[in-house]
Amino acid sequence: MPSAKKVAWAQLRVGIVALASMIILAILVFLITGSTSFFVPKSVLYTYLGDSAALSDGASVRVNGILAGRVVEVGLSGSTVPRRQVKVTMQINEEMLRQIPSDSEAAIGAENVLGSKYINIKKGVSQTFLKDGAEVGSKDTSEFDDVVASGYALLNVMQGVLKRMDAIISVVEQGKGSIGKLIYDEELYRNLTNTAAEAHKVAVAMNSGKGTIGRLIYDDAIHDDIRATIARLNAMMQELQDGKGTAGKLLKDPALYDELRKTAGEIRTLMADLNAGKGTAGKMLKDDAMHKQVIATMAKLEELMDKINTGQGTLGQLVVNPQMYESLNGATREMHELLKDFRANPKKFLHIKLGLF
Repeated sequence: MPSAKKVAWAQLRVGIVALASMIILAILVFLITGSTSFFVPKSVLYTYLGDSAALSDGASVRVNGILAGRVVEVGLSGSTVPRRQVKVTMQINEEMLRQIPSDSEAAIGAENVLGSKYINIKKGVSQTFLKDGAEVGSKDTSEFDDVVASGYALLNVMQGVLKRMDAIISVVEQGKGSIGKLIYDEELYRNLTNTAAEAHKVAVAMNSGKGTIGRLIYDDAIHDDIRATIARLNAMMQELQDGKGTAGKLLKDPALYDELRKTAGEIRTLMADLNAGKGTAGKMLKDDAMHKQVIATMAKLEELMDKINTGQGTLGQLVVNPQMYESLNGATREMHELLKDFRANPKKFLHIKLGLF
């Protein structure tokens, strides 16, 4: 059985190996995923801004969008000169520093409107390049601030839209409203299914040439009849355009048009005379005395009709007294028989007597 000293030594060696492995693993992970390499020479650059725009230490530094280093420190410069109140210290790989012209400009960028910030150095065109400890010119960040502010406004609008959409979705999930019922109402689903089935039957019938619509689609005779009807309509329209027939003359004949205008003028004159109380019809419309006479005459006629209906007078008896009607009917029949007998035997009724005095 090993001694306690050997066991302790073995445990120490295992702990040392594990610690070394963890350190090596951390270094490898940092080298693989990190933006900084311990074995690449570094240089320092400075730039001054009017506002940091939430730029933080450790942010990326890019040259025309390509990673070149990181931000070491962001702080106030102590200056009151506009656009030089914030000092940004950057650590740049020396290889990239040799490719940054002296007239390059630095500005704050963002991965998106509300994403993490970084420094982007826009390369200039000068033939001289920056050196370690040099200052990089900066661009005004006010435009960037405006973009960020507009992004916040857009975010607020989107939040309102999302809230309304969430409310609508909640209503739909509860089966309320037309869309909710369309999704969750089983009865409506069955009705739609039945309607679709009926529509399918109608479509099948139409495709088979059954029914009125099916025959209209597939029956050549009906198609020919429709074409013939359309042809006749076209011929009729052509005759109208050519001024044939009464309707065509109404459209094209100026003499008939003049006659119609003349007739319309006469009708207007007649209507004006009527409104002015001229003529018999005009007096009937406008003359109060004639109006009263017509009313009196109508009253007398109404009184006469009442007497006839009540059996007064000869006409009244004829209307309501059946005995008088039968007497007249009998007298008429006897007269008819007498005339008939007279036409058959006139000698019976004619006597010629000659007498000498």
